[in-house]
Amino acid sequence: MDLGCVADYEPRLVTDEKRDAAVLVPIVERADGPHLLFTKRADHLGEHPGQMSFPGGGREPQDDDLWDTALREANEEIGLRREEAERVGRLDDIRTITNYAVTPFVARVADRTYEPDEREVAEIAILPISGLIDSANYENEHRDHPHYGDIVIHFFHVDGYTVWGATGRMVVQFLELVTDWRAPETIDRYVDTDPDLG
Repeated sequence: MDLGCVADYEPRLVTDEKRDAAVLVPIVERADGPHLLFTKRADHLGEHPGQMSFPGGGREPQDDDLWDTALREANEEIGLRREEAERVGRLDDIRTITNYAVTPFVARVADRTYEPDEREVAEIAILPISGLIDSANYENEHRDHPHYGDIVIHFFHVDGYTVWGATGRMVVQFLELVTDWRAPETIDRYVDTDPDLG
């Protein structure tokens, strides 16, 4: 895994959405290889309940910048301390159906047990990158989105979890930057528009 590609990457920015948000793409280094840390959103949340996501959320007035937003949210959601996150770089900003411009920050984090805030996080999952790049665990869909046009939705099925939506898009870019894996160009299926695309 080559994190230098992330460190040197110049991300595409989104500056015209109504709200800003930031997430951490947390890398956990283990003896059996690198992993990514995900949260499973609580079922009672109004936006994307039950979906897999990275720690993060909307920018608040007290945040110095979006990196500060990502660290604050990660601390609130999983108890990550600021000194435990080593910033590596950024991925492209993405738009969500909830009118956020989300900035993903890639960071190395400590390999320890994290405590989910049950108000927002149902579960924490640390998934191996080897599983994410396994072609047997990947599928996609083509959808005609009413706002964004033709889009491809990526699904990663690893260790009983499914990562998709906005988080799936971030995972695709991350994997394509740091590994030899590439999202297949062939489409597994075509489906009608789903209002909960993420």
